[in-house]
Amino acid sequence: MQRKTILFVDDEKKVLDGLSRMLRPFRKAFDMYFVISPKEALALMDKKEFDIIVSDVRMPGMDGISLLNEVKRKHPNTMRIILTGQSSVDATLKSIGIAHQFLDKPCEPIKLKNLLTRALFIKKLMTHPTIEKIVSGLETLPSMPSIYIEIQRRLADPNCSVEEVARCIEKDMAMSAKILQLVNSAFFGHFSHVESPSKAVHLLGLETVKALVLSLHIFSQYEDKKGLPISLDILWKHSMYVGNLAKEIAVAQLQDRKTTDYAFIAGLLHDIGKLILAVNMPDKYKEAIEIAKTEGIELFRAEARVFKTSHAEIGGYLMGLWGLPGPVVEAIVYHHHPECYPCNEFDALAAVYAANVLKFYKGADEDKEAIRSRFSMEFLNRINCGDRLDDWIEIAKEERSKYE
Repeated sequence: MQRKTILFVDDEKKVLDGLSRMLRPFRKAFDMYFVISPKEALALMDKKEFDIIVSDVRMPGMDGISLLNEVKRKHPNTMRIILTGQSSVDATLKSIGIAHQFLDKPCEPIKLKNLLTRALFIKKLMTHPTIEKIVSGLETLPSMPSIYIEIQRRLADPNCSVEEVARCIEKDMAMSAKILQLVNSAFFGHFSHVESPSKAVHLLGLETVKALVLSLHIFSQYEDKKGLPISLDILWKHSMYVGNLAKEIAVAQLQDRKTTDYAFIAGLLHDIGKLILAVNMPDKYKEAIEIAKTEGIELFRAEARVFKTSHAEIGGYLMGLWGLPGPVVEAIVYHHHPECYPCNEFDALAAVYAANVLKFYKGADEDKEAIRSRFSMEFLNRINCGDRLDDWIEIAKEERSKYE
């Protein structure tokens, strides 16, 4: 396997020397280069292809944001990571839409190594260079919201309170209104009226709120788009349904909070790749939709014929670029092909896969064997869940009643 290349840029030689020493144990995994100026970095990138560039923000002359903007233009397939101190929050927010991920310094070696490893895994997802270029570089791609980044940064502080997170949300009145509307709907099943973002955060949990902020922002960026080949309203309702059903299945199966959170987030974002394709390639996406209708095949199979990839891989790739947790990215990528996923136990992917299949469940009158035929029983038996399908169908029936 070809070794992956990573370029580090910082105007302080001591910082680069420290990074080099810190990452020395990982030199068998990566080819790493260290340069002290953006000019030197760009010159080197003109001669050699890099998988990842990690740049400091504050540098004389051309700063890190300007450097990554140039990298985005000239080398769109290179993953772009900003390395920034806590004092550079404003600069970090300015880099939204330019940097794929943000890393605080000083950084523990294992944290940096894990980030780089995960980043390279994400790059493996995309084998089609045209699609990779679209996901990595187009301006029409949804940006990571500043509120989401601020919440992430606050949660990294062990002393962060729920009230602080709520105050972040309150800065965006539209976001506050949407979250309060959701938490007060029958969808979340609360029995008292919620009037404040603080109470909403308490009821929903921090990970759920982060997922809602991210997904609401992505969908809101395309509300005024005309002529899309898909309905944003239908896609949003479907995403919410799958997210909540995946969460309930995970609760019934494991009652593990982290897996439950991952299942909800992945379910909420599992079809985000459809939005990316519909916005950036509307004519070709219409072609895929027509093939699916005419031939009676699943849409992801028609996508693969037209684009040589599907919304699952594209959505997982984008969420991976944004640094979402590995189990969330994997659930998005494999939610149509769980049999290809190397795991032998129930996790977020299993919950999302089951919820997405059970979206077709029409109620008590439908033959359960017809539902079973839509599942990969090989996969369910491999994760020891073949006998849980009837229970999951009952959960789907209950969730469906909230929409009727």
